Amino acid sequence: MENWEGGEWERVRRKCNRRSGGGGGELVPRLRSEPEVPDCPSTIPASRAAPAHCAPVSGFLGARSAGLLNYEGFCILRHCSTMEETDREAVATAVQRVAGMLQRPDQLDKVEQYRRREARKKASVEARLKAAIQSQLDGVRTGLSQLHNALNDVKDIQRSLIDVNKDWRQSINTIENLKDVKDAVVQHSQLAAAVENLKNIFSVPEIVRETQDLTEQGELLQAHRKLMDLECSRDDLMYEQYRMDSKNTHDMNLIHIYFGDMQKLSEELAKQLWMVVQRSLVTVRRDPTLLVSVVRIIEREEKIDRRMLDRKKQTGFIPPGRPKKWKEKMFNILDRTVTTRIEGTQADTRESDKMWLVRHLEIIRKYVLDDLLVAKNLMVQCFPPHYDIFKKLLSMYHQALSTRMQDLASEDLEANEIVSLLTWVLNTYKSTEMMGNSELAPEVDVNSLNPLISQNAVDQLLSKYMSTLTSNIIGWLRKALETDKKDWIKETEPEADQDGYYQTTLPAIVFQMFEQNLQVAAQISEDLKMKVLLLCLQQMNSFLTRYKEEAQLYKEEHLKNRQHPQCYVQYMIAVINNCQTFKESIISLKRKYLKNEMEEGMSSSHANMDVILDTIAKEGCSSLLDEVFMDLEPHLNELMTKKWLTGSNAVDTICVTVEDYFNDFARIKKPYKKKMTVEAHRRVVMEYIKAIMLKRISFKNAEERKEGAERMIKEADQFRFLFKKLTAGSEEDTEGLCDIIVAIAEVIKLTDPSLLYLEVSTLVSKYPDIRDDHIAALLTVRGDASRDMKQTIIETLDQGSSQPNPNYVPIFKEITVPTLSVPKLLK
Repeated sequence: MENWEGGEWERVRRKCNRRSGGGGGELVPRLRSEPEVPDCPSTIPASRAAPAHCAPVSGFLGARSAGLLNYEGFCILRHCSTMEETDREAVATAVQRVAGMLQRPDQLDKVEQYRRREARKKASVEARLKAAIQSQLDGVRTGLSQLHNALNDVKDIQRSLIDVNKDWRQSINTIENLKDVKDAVVQHSQLAAAVENLKNIFSVPEIVRETQDLTEQGELLQAHRKLMDLECSRDDLMYEQYRMDSKNTHDMNLIHIYFGDMQKLSEELAKQLWMVVQRSLVTVRRDPTLLVSVVRIIEREEKIDRRMLDRKKQTGFIPPGRPKKWKEKMFNILDRTVTTRIEGTQADTRESDKMWLVRHLEIIRKYVLDDLLVAKNLMVQCFPPHYDIFKKLLSMYHQALSTRMQDLASEDLEANEIVSLLTWVLNTYKSTEMMGNSELAPEVDVNSLNPLISQNAVDQLLSKYMSTLTSNIIGWLRKALETDKKDWIKETEPEADQDGYYQTTLPAIVFQMFEQNLQVAAQISEDLKMKVLLLCLQQMNSFLTRYKEEAQLYKEEHLKNRQHPQCYVQYMIAVINNCQTFKESIISLKRKYLKNEMEEGMSSSHANMDVILDTIAKEGCSSLLDEVFMDLEPHLNELMTKKWLTGSNAVDTICVTVEDYFNDFARIKKPYKKKMTVEAHRRVVMEYIKAIMLKRISFKNAEERKEGAERMIKEADQFRFLFKKLTAGSEEDTEGLCDIIVAIAEVIKLTDPSLLYLEVSTLVSKYPDIRDDHIAALLTVRGDASRDMKQTIIETLDQGSSQPNPNYVPIFKEITVPTLSVPKLLK
């Protein structure tokens, strides 16, 4: 539009003004084919005037039509004003556009080209404008036509409302004149009901007797049919009386009294029905027809109840005793029956039978499973589908079981009873032995069953169980240890396992107890199993500390009187072996019940138990070796004495004694026996060296030194042979310790005193833990070293440095020399 020339816009504007008559009329002339719309009359003739209540409608529609016309005129005026503004804007835009095209003289040659291009654009815009205006005109024509039709419809409605008002006013008097007819109709209806029930009215006593007889004979359907007839007659009479005079209670009471026996019949029949319902699980197997009859009677009563309630909504009347709600009562009775059946399964008490709860829960499991199978396979066929009898019974049994389990959970249960209850509630109930039984599927979905007891109740039971179990385990362990201690003082040897190793029953008793509790806990939940395992290991840790203390007391009591107990050595061996058994049992227990990801958390506890067990075994082995060396003490005292030099058999006796003891020690399990043999070897050598350092003898000449040194070498060979024999098959080094005796013998055997320093320095280099007092004592035993020589050797050795053998285990640091100062020794 901005390309139009100013002259074109002026021409269009004049054309619009001309068509509108110069005023604010239409922009375009009316089409010839467009029908003229007649003017709306401002008034309606009096003969056609609407009634008063129709005036608002007429006024509204008239005002609406006038408003539409006024709005149309307003729109036309606004369009004309907008057109003038558009003309001015178009002229200004055209001037700017032409000025932009003709800024240079050479552009004047293209004026014709510009004119043609603008003419084409103008023609295109005019065509679009004409199409748009034509579309707007079609819309306006359609709207006016619809307004014209709406006006005619309003006039028709006004006329119809006038006619309706006239007819309504004429009918008021007619309705008042029909009141007598209405009363006559009510009386006729009452008389018709009385005539229809006349036979039943006179035969009420007889029907009552027949109904009572049928009820007693078990003919429940026939009895109910007669009862329904009586109730129908009574209800019809009462209803008609209510319609005629609802406030006349005297006549209503009269009818009610006359049919009074009927209420007793209904109650008697109901008792018979409820008896059948209570025994429905038995009845459905023996006589399902009887149960079907009961259900049919209940269904009849339900239909009558619904009919009476519908009539009450319409008329406000309902017969006495309605609604009976027999269906609801039937389900209530079934619910009470299920509850009674669950509660009645407890035949024993804790006082009469320790397994009372296990028996009680097993009876419940069997009864519930049997009842639900009967309900699914038989009872479902006796009830209408909409009763959904199986699901309702399932819900009743579940609720009754939940109530019973909660009651049991609230009692003061013992630990084994808590386990039985939780195992049944958490596992057995949803297992294939009960609700998960394949014969109950798919009607029973165990995943949709709610828990029998709340999680809070389960947590309380578990907490109580763990507390009780902790006390029980402590008591069991204490009792087991006391029993084991009594065995230690027996005069008979302990039992041996299949490999011949001494043992007591303590480890078996302890871990059998742990196994039982863990198996029970595993039946309840994985979490409880882990808690029980942790508890067992914790209590085992405490128990081993007490076990260690009792073993130490056992040793101390024996030292007071070595003759008692008679089998001390054998039972101490059993205690040592028990430590290995405990270790193996703990590993086995953890491997069986502990998950790999949780094993790291218990490694410290396991390590602590291993330390305690190793300490018990080590102290046990030490006490046995103490026993050996107490017997060897007289013979050890003979070493390095004059008697020894002249031909004592002390070492022979020592070897025989050690070998004899180790024949008993063969009953010790290998890990500890191996360590014990090494320790015995070490102590024998150490006692031998200690005898040298005690300076019991001082050789007078070279011949005595030679004789004594050779005897020492010989006895070292005896020790070597002995312990090689005792460690046969263990690949234990038996050479190194005895070599110390040989090295000392070489120092004593040396004949050239000038080489003594060299020999001693060699000894010190091999055994760097040897001290000055050891060297001084050794030189004193030789008997030929002067004070200056001793001092020179010691001082020279102190200035030197030694490089010890990394495999050497110090032995001299444990050997003490009699408390004589070095200067005294030098003298």
